[in-house]
Amino acid sequence: MARSQRVRLGDLLVKAGLISQAVLESALQEQKRTGRRLGRILIDSMLVSEEAIARALADQLGLPFIDLKQTEIDPDVLRLLPEQYARRLRILPIALLRDGRLLLGMADPDDLYAYDEAVRLTQRELQIAIVTESDLLSAFDRLYRQTDEIHNYARAIEQSLKDEQGTFLEWMQVEAGAPDAPVVRLIQTIFEDAVQARASDIHIEPQEKKLVIRLRIDGVLHAQAEAELTVTQAIAMRLKIVSGLDISEKRLPQDGRFQIKVKDKSLDVRLSILPTQYGESIVMRLLNYDASLLDLDRLDMPADVLERYRRIIARPHGLILVTGPTGSGKTTTLYASLASLNSLERKIITVEDPVEYRLPGVMQVQINDKIDLTFARALRSILRQDPDVILVGEMRDAETAQIGLRAAITGHLVFSTLHTNDASSTPVRLIDMGTPRFMVATALQAVLAQRLVRRVCPYCARPYTPTPTERQWIAAMGHQDHQDWRIGTGCTHCHHTGYQGRLAVHELLEMTPELALAANHDDPKTFLQAAQAALAGRSLGHQALRQAAAGLTTLQEAMRIGYEV
Repeated sequence: MARSQRVRLGDLLVKAGLISQAVLESALQEQKRTGRRLGRILIDSMLVSEEAIARALADQLGLPFIDLKQTEIDPDVLRLLPEQYARRLRILPIALLRDGRLLLGMADPDDLYAYDEAVRLTQRELQIAIVTESDLLSAFDRLYRQTDEIHNYARAIEQSLKDEQGTFLEWMQVEAGAPDAPVVRLIQTIFEDAVQARASDIHIEPQEKKLVIRLRIDGVLHAQAEAELTVTQAIAMRLKIVSGLDISEKRLPQDGRFQIKVKDKSLDVRLSILPTQYGESIVMRLLNYDASLLDLDRLDMPADVLERYRRIIARPHGLILVTGPTGSGKTTTLYASLASLNSLERKIITVEDPVEYRLPGVMQVQINDKIDLTFARALRSILRQDPDVILVGEMRDAETAQIGLRAAITGHLVFSTLHTNDASSTPVRLIDMGTPRFMVATALQAVLAQRLVRRVCPYCARPYTPTPTERQWIAAMGHQDHQDWRIGTGCTHCHHTGYQGRLAVHELLEMTPELALAANHDDPKTFLQAAQAALAGRSLGHQALRQAAAGLTTLQEAMRIGYEV
């Protein structure tokens, strides 16, 4: 295609009947006053949608409109235009046509400089397609992974180590002070790619013949890159330096924490280093604090569960436990609970290991076993600080549990976590730890058990027909089969997994007088039967199945939760 003819967007939208002449004149006045683009003024004012503008522009110019959300793009085609040029020019390679031309997505077909630069950089004839600007920016983040850059920096480290004449420590002292050193750029690029992929953890794993870097995305590990084993020591040393750890210690585990800036955002990183046979294994948890997430309304609780939970945490005293395995979202739920209670009238103190997020106005204590600052010891001191609300990061032992229960009995609202499979087994677990039955029956107010299931990718979701085994499980759970079952087929949005993001499923067991009486019984089966009866139809498995029936997750994910508990 030749360069596009210039069009007046306002006249085009009036001609297409998308806006009136009066609206156009008002928007033009706003453009004169602010200098903003006309299209952005109309979109921000919700007078016309971005897609409607793009489609009208495509019709006027006789160009195709492409919805990038529904378009698969070959990675080899993306490589025809490096990311830095694609972002700067706001253009995206989409496909190679049969005649050899490159189909190029542009939000602004009047940008003749970008067109000429694309011809020069790709050395190909172009066919322009219109895309929306928001889709274009989203596609950059989704499609341009930084695997090649990671490999290049790793190779640069390998070559630098081969060329180094001194000791490794001398080499690292030079590298640590150079912001553009390969090891610094490698770690920065790993983090940038992890954030781009929505990863929660980075695993750096030395194996027999290579170093493997993996990302945990939506609870599942995915390969990010591989490198020579010699790179491991440089990465570990650099991470120890920024975390303030002992760089000479390679025989013992070390834990640390540091902050890193990724795309103008500050990211908290929790670091764990474990000595293994082939080198130090490193796992980094990415703690991307977002205050908007600390909202009970955003935790996927069913309306009836949320209403009951809000009523329970508004009580002046008692113990509230949030249970589930590691990585099930317990910390997020606890912080959201504290955020809803945080006010000038309440004194809130937490004791945690580690302190994952900082809450304004909340006194937070970090456990330190090296100086014998344990949960139990900190909790005893906290009770002398006149708190209204206490958060104990975890009920790890009988002493901590008993102190927490006593605090709940004596007028404090106490939150904590426990690792149990479901809500009904939690009081029994407390009693098995050595806590007196009467204390559990008296102090425990409620148990909120939760799990995370993966969401079906909305971009590649398709209707799904259950297998005979799945139908049998659905029937056993008391549900009917004529539901909106969905499954993801895999696309670039979800890294071809069929899932994008996660949502929580909950079961809430409120300790009624009948359940408190059953908890005080000598036979634990008495309480378990009463609790399971109270949760009938509202268990974790039932809640997960309801999410699957609504098309939010898959039957496979729901069955995993159902069989797990």
